[in-house]
Amino acid sequence: MPKLYIIPTPVGNMDDMTPRAVAILKQVDLILAEDTRTSAVLMKRFGITTPMRSHHKFNEHTAVPGIIDQLNAGTTIALVSDAGTPGISDPGFMLARECRRAGIDVETLPGATALIPALVDSGLPCDRFVFEGFLPVKKGRASRLEELKTQPRTMVIYESPQRLLKTLKQLAEVMGGDREASVSREISKVHEQTVRGTLDELVAHFDANEPRGEIVIVVAGYEPPAALKVDKYAQFKHHNDINQATKDRNDEQD
Repeated sequence: MPKLYIIPTPVGNMDDMTPRAVAILKQVDLILAEDTRTSAVLMKRFGITTPMRSHHKFNEHTAVPGIIDQLNAGTTIALVSDAGTPGISDPGFMLARECRRAGIDVETLPGATALIPALVDSGLPCDRFVFEGFLPVKKGRASRLEELKTQPRTMVIYESPQRLLKTLKQLAEVMGGDREASVSREISKVHEQTVRGTLDELVAHFDANEPRGEIVIVVAGYEPPAALKVDKYAQFKHHNDINQATKDRNDEQD
């Protein structure tokens, strides 16, 4: 039965590559890589000599039908991105979807991704969260931020270092500067860092310290103001208090 393997690759530290991932990449007939030049470094490190071909967001629409034909013809194929798990803010979803429609098995290996370490590092609730990936750069950005303003779950957002400060300022403006958040960068690399605080504090930090590397923002979910507790018996208590006060005055007059 034809099968597509989706293989996560390290987001930084090469030692995060699993033996199973290496074994599969060695045994398949073809590797589809987001950037063959970037992936070539990884392949050389682990002695993988399998032929590679580019598969990225600029060619996947036209390439997918041919890949499906190859899979149906018996070619074993693995998909990798530059770093992390294909399909998570990287090419991969479209090919996996078309394999599903064509009845082709897809097997995704567990492995590296930036969002989970950043979420856990944040110290914010991680039992329920929403992954937003990259926010729209222009069209739809304002409306997306407004939608997230009252999102009750912890939010995970990818961002580039060039846009980080702008995004933090916009989040603070929409959600309030006292909203708890964190910024993780360079996960699993030598200069890995997580900065925690309010959105205002993060704005101040990265205004003074230029951010570098891959960025993950984690923002606390919305907590509505505590509702005022209404005592449904208050009016009766008030009525009884008045009656008691009237009785006390009458007793004094007597």
